[in-house]
Amino acid sequence: MNNSYLYQYPPLKSGILLKRYKRFLADIQLDSGEVITAHCANTGPMIGVCEAGKKVQVSHSDNPKRKLAHSWEMIELGEKEKVWVGINTALPNKIIKIALENNLIPELAGQYDTVKSEVKFGQDNKSRIDFVLTGKENQKPIYLEVKNTTLTHNNIALFPDTETTRGQKHLRELIALCDEAIPVMLYFINRSDCDLFAPARKFDPKYGELFDEAREKGVKILPCRFDISPEGVKYLGLAHISG
Repeated sequence: MNNSYLYQYPPLKSGILLKRYKRFLADIQLDSGEVITAHCANTGPMIGVCEAGKKVQVSHSDNPKRKLAHSWEMIELGEKEKVWVGINTALPNKIIKIALENNLIPELAGQYDTVKSEVKFGQDNKSRIDFVLTGKENQKPIYLEVKNTTLTHNNIALFPDTETTRGQKHLRELIALCDEAIPVMLYFINRSDCDLFAPARKFDPKYGELFDEAREKGVKILPCRFDISPEGVKYLGLAHISG
């Protein structure tokens, strides 16, 4: 692993976003002039990070089974100070797994020996959590959920960008684990221009209430900041929680 980058992108192509539509599709004009349709691995409304005319980067796959060879990876925003924002929601869990396996998150380092992904839990094992970290017998397991975060207001990263009953459910499940485990909600802030984090109460007031309850009852909140560039992704540490 490169000492600077948690994750390094494959060679990317630069272009301009023309439009995003049907949630999963984005028309992009490459610097060569060719217009392509790329896969958009982001099902949300993408408020503030889907501006036509902005510079974007796409990756290319040689997999013949894929319907679309290109994936939209990031967009460049800002007028005076430019910032790359990660778009591909398939990456945060992959990057967090690398960070966990290398003990690169100080707030969790040394508290576990093994990292398991997509673990079933809860009543009748009907729920699934992103990561379970386990250590010695006398150590409580760590149950960790990851949420991709791109919405901002000034220098505050916000989550969610729409009402999310699924996100509410995840907070309730973490709260229920407080006695038997160390529950962690990790917000993957997919841009480097925010040093504060807050729940987006305007978009989902119930999520904001559950966020407050989770903090009060002992759920560990980790708003993790990342620097995104066409070369790769770097971990910057935690944002401060605001409001």
